[in-house]
Amino acid sequence: MATRKQNWGEDRVMFYDVQGRLRSLPASWTDVDEIDAFRQIAAGRSFSRPDDLSALASLIAHIKDHHGD
Repeated sequence: MATRKQNWGEDRVMFYDVQGRLRSLPASWTDVDEIDAFRQIAAGRSFSRPDDLSALASLIAHIKDHHGD
């Protein structure tokens, strides 16, 4: 890994490929961060964290309130 920074609105890791070109990937696609407790316990059985589902429910409610559905 060459560096890690915010690029294109997301956390990315930069690295040099075998030809020496600088490449980048979203940090979430890598193992640069330690696995969090939820992901470790869920062990792939859940696609969404409770906090993410709560945020989604709030967003849906906000959209419904503003669009009259």
